[in-house]
Amino acid sequence: MAIDDTTVILVLIGLAAGVASGFFGIGGGVIIVPALIYLLGFSQHRAIGTSLAILLPPVGLGAAIEYYRHGNLDIRAAAFVALGLFAGGWLGAAVSNQISGPWLRLGFGVFVTALGGYLIFGALRRLGWL
Repeated sequence: MAIDDTTVILVLIGLAAGVASGFFGIGGGVIIVPALIYLLGFSQHRAIGTSLAILLPPVGLGAAIEYYRHGNLDIRAAAFVALGLFAGGWLGAAVSNQISGPWLRLGFGVFVTALGGYLIFGALRRLGWL
């Protein structure tokens, strides 16, 4: 079986998202969606749908097992958040599919920028630099 460039890119996207997931607890929206759009030309909606399908089976299972082994996983909290995530994911997808791709991309960009600013400001305060 021949491995084409797209397959290599998909595997590299998965590797980058997996490392980010294990290290920061992120991956799908921050790594996978933009990579599918900018590296493989997916539409915003197709990238989001594909990212969700990618995350269904493995959603951090390897990393969660490792955190569990070290006593750093609260199963009760995870179960309740997962219930909310299930309902919120359905609601978010229903609304998202009613919004045009450019507006969805703009919203995502604003969200990521605001989150980045918040995290940077908080880190600088904790370091005593502000």
